[in-house]
Formats: sequence, structure tokens, C-alpha cells
Amino acid sequence: MLLAVFFFIDYNVSEINPNFMAKKKTFNSLMASIIFASIIISASLIFFGMQLSGTEVNEEDLQAAISIGIDKYIDDKQNEYENSQAAANEPILDVDLTDDDAFLGDKDAPVTIVEFSDYQCPYCERFWAETLPELEEKYINTGKVKFVFRDFPLSGHARAIPAAVAAECVSEDLGDEGYYAMHDEMFENFGKLTDEDLLGFALAVGADEASFVECYADQRFVAEAQADLQDGAKYGVTGTPAFFVNGQRLVGAQPFTAFEELIEAELAK
Repeated sequence: MLLAVFFFIDYNVSEINPNFMAKKKTFNSLMASIIFASIIISASLIFFGMQLSGTEVNEEDLQAAISIGIDKYIDDKQNEYENSQAAANEPILDVDLTDDDAFLGDKDAPVTIVEFSDYQCPYCERFWAETLPELEEKYINTGKVKFVFRDFPLSGHARAIPAAVAAECVSEDLGDEGYYAMHDEMFENFGKLTDEDLLGFALAVGADEASFVECYADQRFVAEAQADLQDGAKYGVTGTPAFFVNGQRLVGAQPFTAFEELIEAELAK
């Protein structure tokens, strides 16, 4: 039972988007979940601990221990929430986040969005499918936004680096246009990243087979993917997708409106 309760807490806390947590209704719901689970955990630990030791359960001691447990747990979670909000809203100033990675849009656009992403990340695929098309239509294709994709291959995603290498190999042959064609193929066929899949995608977007095979076999761009990962970590990226809108951090598969607000604020300056 205790394991189930711990799972309940971790699931509820980890799955709530910080932007929604700021809303009173959701935050109150979170607090209710924490308090309910804390009571069960505290009571269970004390009751079973006393039973095993042969000590008689004292109701006053039990209530006091439960109260302390609840207060500490809520304080810890509140601190975690505040720290995550501070990190998410902290601007990165006077830093070139773009490196020399492939981009969409006008190179001299007034707003630059840098995405740190992983080809095995389902939230990255969600952003690609749901938000990027709107950004392209309203801002990228109209010359207002330059969009840069950088790799942030997460540990445990064994095919993230091979996918990043494949995209760079296509870019070497076909330039930025080819890079994003390959990028789109991989997200459109999300989850299919075997060597055979990657070769098939490269050929589908028009890459030269011999050149791609040689580049991919040499693992020519592994260092490039790893350098992006190191840069992302240096800038405070801890998960994917993570974005910087003219240096302002935006975390997670955010809706179009979240980007629109930041972009319009930058355009108004």
C-alpha cells in the first residue's frame, strides 16, 4: 500500500505543468493530494513501526507526528515548485545560443527561438505536430522569427544520437532545407529510428545514398550532438523540449499562445 501511495504522489507532482500549477485551482488540488497522501504515509509508518517494536500506539503522538510530516512535505514541495518557477523564468542574457545549427526563417529576424530537443522525446514530437506549424505560419515564414534546432539527447534514449547524426549527415549534403526535411521525416514517423529507418528517411528527402552512408558510418557528427548537449546543460536545460525566445527560457511542449506572448513582447520592444 505504501508503494502505491508513493507512486500516487510522484505521479501527480511530476505530471503537473508548472504553468498550470500557478493557477489557484490546480495548486489547491495538488495540495489536497499531498495532504491526503502524507496522512496515509505518516500514519502507516508510525502504526507499523510501533506494531513491529511492540510499542502501544499513542493517539496524541500519532497526531503530532502526522502534523509534522504534512508540514515538512508541503514545505519541501512548495520549495521545489518555487525553484522550478524561478529557473523557468530566468532569462539568459548576452549569450549566443544558436551556435552554427540549422535554422528556419530569416537569419536576421528580430526574434530568435532556440529549441533543445530529442528525436525520441514524445513531448518534442507533440511540439512539432501541434505548435511548430502555427509558429511557421505566423512568425517564421513572415520573417519575424528565426528558429534554431539543437540536439539534447537524453540518457536512456539510445537512438537520439544516431538520429541527430543522420540529420546532420543530410544537412551536409542538402543544407538547412535538407536538415529540416529529415527532421520532419523523423518526427512524422516517430519511434522509427533504426539504421534502416534513418537511411530510408534520408533517401526520401533526396540525400545521396553513398554520401549519407559514409557520413553515418563514420559517426561524423557525434561530437556536434554532444556539444549541443553540453551547451544546453550549461544554459540550464534539464529536459526536452526546452526553448529560448530571445534568451527567455520556456520549458516543455508549450501551446502556441505561450510562444505568441513572448514573441509579441519582443517585437514590441
